Amino acid sequence: MKKSSLLLLLFAFSWTITSQNTIKVPKGYTNDIGQMISMLDNLKSRVERNVTNLDQDGTDFLLDENANSPGAIIYHLAATEAYYQVYTFEGRGFNKEEAEKWDTALNLGEKARQEFKGKPLSFYLDLYDEVREKTKKLLKTKDDKWFKEMNGNMTNHWAWFHVMEHQANHMGQLALITKRIK
Repeated sequence: MKKSSLLLLLFAFSWTITSQNTIKVPKGYTNDIGQMISMLDNLKSRVERNVTNLDQDGTDFLLDENANSPGAIIYHLAATEAYYQVYTFEGRGFNKEEAEKWDTALNLGEKARQEFKGKPLSFYLDLYDEVREKTKKLLKTKDDKWFKEMNGNMTNHWAWFHVMEHQANHMGQLALITKRIK
């Protein structure tokens, strides 16, 4: 009994050392925007941890006929973030060229189940990385006053909060799916 308690204590201690237990503002960002970046990046790393060991079958895995694959979900996360980039920084939705690239991933469903298969996990993760780097570059040009400004029926801060909560939702979905892959 003492041995298992000691192992549990060591595990808990090592987990707290390796996990992010604080929200730190990255250099070059204002406070509120930097906190959002810290949280977005933390969620992104947790999403990636859920899928990191997937092979092609796992990347394309469908839990049932109405589900979306892990690859499609990651594409969806990138598409949602790309949408909020143009919405918050340019005050618009996708133009025709952007819609061609992102709409299937944004909406998912049957078309996505057909289109998003046979691509390696790295395809989706690289796309997610590219979108995040652009988000960080764009947010670095803004300040907390901009973050509080209304943009349509929401503030810019709320828009990016929504991106974050959206990622958290799909992180849970990916955790469920990857535990079902045999």
